[in-house]
Amino acid sequence: MRHTDNTAATLLMVGSMAAFAVEDLFLKRAAMALPPGQVIAMMGAGGALVFWLLAALKRQRILTAPALRGAALVRSLSEAGATMLYITALALIPLSVNSALLQASPLVVTMGAALFLGEPVGWRRWTAIATGFAGVLIVLQPWNDSFQAAGILTVLCVVMLAARDLSTRAMPADIGTFQLVTWAYLALVPAGLVLMVLAGDRVTAIDPTRWFDLAMALISGLFGYYAVTAATRLGEAAVIAPFRYTRLVFALILAMLFLGEQPGPAMLIGAALIIGSGLYTFARERIRARAARVTG
Repeated sequence: MRHTDNTAATLLMVGSMAAFAVEDLFLKRAAMALPPGQVIAMMGAGGALVFWLLAALKRQRILTAPALRGAALVRSLSEAGATMLYITALALIPLSVNSALLQASPLVVTMGAALFLGEPVGWRRWTAIATGFAGVLIVLQPWNDSFQAAGILTVLCVVMLAARDLSTRAMPADIGTFQLVTWAYLALVPAGLVLMVLAGDRVTAIDPTRWFDLAMALISGLFGYYAVTAATRLGEAAVIAPFRYTRLVFALILAMLFLGEQPGPAMLIGAALIIGSGLYTFARERIRARAARVTG
C-alpha cells in the first residue's frame, strides 16, 4: 500500500510552484534578450540530456516505438507547442499576466475530459468553467485600448497543456516517467528551430548574463518537476491539487521585485475569478469522488 503524507506532499507542491515561478522569471529574462526559439531549443537540449541520464540510471529505455506513437506522440507534440507559445508570450507580455492566464489550465482540462473522454461534469462545474473563462477575458481586456494580443498565445498554450494532460491519461503503462519527459524535452529542440525559421531569427551569441539565466531556468525547472512528481506520489490528489495556484502568488512577487511590474485591478480580479473557479472545480471533484466511493 502506498504511503501517504499530505503535509510533506503539500510542502513539495508549494516548493515546486515556487521553482516554476523562478523558472518563468529567468526564461522571460532570456527570451527578452535572445530569440525565443533559441531559448526553447537550448532548454530542450539541456533538459533532455539530464532526463536521458536519469532514465539510464533507472534502466528505462528512451528509443522505443511506443514513445513515438499514439498518446505519447500527442503528448510530446502538445508539450512542444505549449512551450513555443508560452515562451514567445513571456517575451512579449508581463510575467504576471502570463501566470494568471496559465491558471486556467485545470478548467480547460476538466472541459476537455467532459467533451472528449466522456467524463461526467455537472452544471455546477460547467458554471465554474464559464466563470473562469470570464476571468480570462478580464485579464486580457480585449475591449481595452491597452489590449495585448500576445496574451492570446498564453490562452492557446493553456489549450495545448490541456491536450498534453488528457493524452497523459491515455498513456500506455509501459512508458516510464523519465522516458516520457525526455521525449517531451527532445521535442522542444526541433520546435525551437522551427520557431526561429518562422520568425526569421538567427542564432544569437550568448553573453555570461544570459548563460546564467538559462542555467537558472533549467535548474529551477528540473527541481520543480522533481518536486511536483514527488508530491503527486506522496499525497492525495484532491488535497494537493489546489496548491498549484500558489504559482501565481510567487510569480506576482517575483514580477514586482525583479521586473518592476505593477498588476492592475483588472488583472487581480480576473486572476481571482480563475483561481476561485478552479478551486471550486477541485472541491466538486473531491465531493464526486467521495460519493462514488460510498455508493461503490
